[in-house]
Amino acid sequence: MTPARCLARQVSSIGKCLRPAATRPLSTSAIHRATTSSASETSSSSGSAKKLKPLTQEQRDYLSSALRVNQAGELAATLIYSAQSPLILRKHPHLRPLMAHMYDQEAAHFSTFNSLIHKHRVRPTALYPLWSVLASGLGWSTALMGRETAMACTEAVETEIGNHYNEQIRSILEMIAEWEAQGYDVSGEIKQLVETLRRIRDEELEHLDHAVENDAKKAEPHWLLTNVIRAGCRGAIWVSEKV
Repeated sequence: MTPARCLARQVSSIGKCLRPAATRPLSTSAIHRATTSSASETSSSSGSAKKLKPLTQEQRDYLSSALRVNQAGELAATLIYSAQSPLILRKHPHLRPLMAHMYDQEAAHFSTFNSLIHKHRVRPTALYPLWSVLASGLGWSTALMGRETAMACTEAVETEIGNHYNEQIRSILEMIAEWEAQGYDVSGEIKQLVETLRRIRDEELEHLDHAVENDAKKAEPHWLLTNVIRAGCRGAIWVSEKV
């Protein structure tokens, strides 16, 4: 079983460079219409009405934080690939389709979260400029060390990102299960968010598989390199959620 499939299965069993001008919290957004909605939906089976569950402040803050850190992470991914590609393709032109494919997917992810934080008026991380510099530096330095090291970078980053998206999906599915157990309905936007996170997670884990297939494990010293990068990713995620 590939590394990506292993990570994806962790969540599937549970639920079988743009700054927006506005900076108000996610609680004012469409995704949280449930906080003020008085409308009810009629159940076709029993004729009873269900209401949308009002979100707690903690849940609002969590969803805002999730969108903020995801946008920052996808920005970093696009910059890593942008920095790696010229050096890698100079010596390995046969990798051009793969590098372009992975970059295009990351750019689409970034665009998705740009749209979501703008729509829901979420404040981007204050460390946006810092993450931009660090991501570009990571991409350039690993590519300079060779193809295997660049692929090991992708392996490390996508391992952490896959875990991160799994945790977000798990948390939202737990919210949904709690609401449904209490007899509440779930908004279409919350359900769509889960599907978006699942799709993006699967594409990120596809990148992980590509990296392993292209000799990421041959980078030396692989264990040290990947552990340092993974620790850096975890730190960046934690800080972006807070700042």
